[in-house]
Amino acid sequence: MSDLRKIIIDEKEVEVDGAMTLIQACEEAGVEVPRFCYHERLSIAGNCRMCLVEVVGGPPKPAASCAMQVRDLRPGPEGQPPVVKTNSPMVKKAREGVMEFLLINHPLDCPICDQGGECDLQDQAMAYGVDFSRFREPKRASDDLDLGLLVETHMTRCISCTRCVRFTTEVAGITQMGQTGRGEDSEITAYLGETLDSNLQGNIIDLCPVGALVSKPYAFTARPWELTKTETIDVMDALGSSIRVDTKGREVMRIVPRNHDGVNEEWISDKTRFVWDGLRRQRLDTPYIRENGKLRPASWGEALGLAGEKIKGASKVAGLVGDLASVEAAFALKQLVEGQGGNVECRTDGAKLPAGNRSGYVGTASIEDIDTAQMIQLIGTNPREEAPVLNARIRRAWARGADVGLIGQAVDLTYEYAHMGDDRAALEKALGGKFKEVLEVESLVIVGQGAIREADGAAVLAAAMQLAEATGSKLLVLHTAASRVGAMDINAVTEGGLAAATEGADVIYNLGCDEVDIQAGAFVIYQGSHGDRGAHRADVILPGAAYTEEQGLFVNTEGRPQLALRAGFAPGEAKENWAILRALSAEAGATQPWDSLVQLRQALVSEVPHLAQIDEVLENNWAAEPAGKLGNASFKNAISDFYLTNPIARASELMAELSAGVKARGVQKVAAE
Repeated sequence: MSDLRKIIIDEKEVEVDGAMTLIQACEEAGVEVPRFCYHERLSIAGNCRMCLVEVVGGPPKPAASCAMQVRDLRPGPEGQPPVVKTNSPMVKKAREGVMEFLLINHPLDCPICDQGGECDLQDQAMAYGVDFSRFREPKRASDDLDLGLLVETHMTRCISCTRCVRFTTEVAGITQMGQTGRGEDSEITAYLGETLDSNLQGNIIDLCPVGALVSKPYAFTARPWELTKTETIDVMDALGSSIRVDTKGREVMRIVPRNHDGVNEEWISDKTRFVWDGLRRQRLDTPYIRENGKLRPASWGEALGLAGEKIKGASKVAGLVGDLASVEAAFALKQLVEGQGGNVECRTDGAKLPAGNRSGYVGTASIEDIDTAQMIQLIGTNPREEAPVLNARIRRAWARGADVGLIGQAVDLTYEYAHMGDDRAALEKALGGKFKEVLEVESLVIVGQGAIREADGAAVLAAAMQLAEATGSKLLVLHTAASRVGAMDINAVTEGGLAAATEGADVIYNLGCDEVDIQAGAFVIYQGSHGDRGAHRADVILPGAAYTEEQGLFVNTEGRPQLALRAGFAPGEAKENWAILRALSAEAGATQPWDSLVQLRQALVSEVPHLAQIDEVLENNWAAEPAGKLGNASFKNAISDFYLTNPIARASELMAELSAGVKARGVQKVAAE
């Protein structure tokens, strides 16, 4: 039942929900209210006082609009709607006073601050402050904190808005940051000088409204007005977070999140944010051919000619789709390989995903369903490592009262859960339970890739689907590879999986697949962006573009088609992946019928129509998989090292340091330390 209230804001009457705060009501009315501590995704602190407004007939002093609800306002003497003013002389004077207080200790070192040009304090001081200060006493200074490799601190600039403290506590689920002291002596600090132990910590850089917390890897490398900004999609996990890639010339300088309520809200993981230094290291920038056991640089004509000759003369060709490949590239590879009578496989990690059954390899739930779920059952997954931003949603659901159960390895998920066991027997026990309480509430079953990789993976998936049916739950298959769902949509699969696809193949076309070892014997053509494991095994290397260097479709873990845009160009002689496959098809004597990405995408959409529905979550028809016999083994999680899951991350020096830091945290210290 809605509680709509009429309110007059700056002589404009609006009708809003009574539970709204005044600052939200002002936004509904199109009135800007300055703020520092308030953030719509964090709890209300009410400690900056920048959002003061005048409530007519209310308290004789300005009121903090972030902490007062519309339903708390008193109507006029004859029942008129309450009146709020945001531009009265009282409000103007109050804002100037607050700004003067905030700038007492802030050094105003804008020219040397990394936030320069993107600083809320700078903008609001210009708009709402005064150009002088009456404060003549000595200013205080604070010691800078060591929060780790990612966040650089300049704590003298801190205005104690506590956004960072609230984010780390409420969203990231860690307790290392807090505020100590009172009044002039209050300061944000870390518990016992600890560094932050979270793979979401980089988000506090965006949250900080001043230059107290800035990006350590990016600091002092560029100014915001020098950067070209491209809105695109992340591929470091299968969530498909909306991101903005900022480039200077040909070089990616930083990656920041974009708001998308249905996917990542406005958060991204640290791997997504800081992996950009891996885009410039260990790059393949020229074709190579292996001769006498050694790779030598070659021309495109020579490399394509040799690859085409081998494909034409092969008795069996196999194609492998890597974790970062776009749908267009996978589709072009499928057309090329199947045109030669070969097989293509995208389930390179051994996951027993059912071909053709979208409810089996995607599920029926959207990411947003987590927000309303009252019961969440995790099977064989560690979402904190596999999809940190999705894990933050689960934590929020838990904080609102949802019950979370886990069948799998007991790990720290940043929230409490009922650990039901770590093996198949626990899953069978769950299937034999009584579900009366679950049926009465919204519920969700989330299955990880670790659960379905073993020999009985198909039986585990069938059991999870059976559990979803029995409990009236929606199902979400949590993927770890950005390319997987899109490749499954175009049916880039072989019955029998990877072993069946590569068995007896004398030519293997490896499209960026760096997570598997290819046995000796076959002639390997590797197409990818980095000199990783796949390139080391290759006989011909065709340098391709990374995800920031070409347009491409990706389908995220909930089945939402997304469009990634090009932010820069590939280095050296490297080319777009679809263009390489198109050129190779001509050399192999099976020229593909498209000459541009647009034509390729038209052919793709005509075969798989739902890929044209960009940014829409499709409703999948439920089709339960046939039950099978479960094994006796324990579940293992899909990711062992969060920071080193793909070739771009493994090329990054920063990711290597972060990975080493995680391992060091896990080592037990001796008493003397």
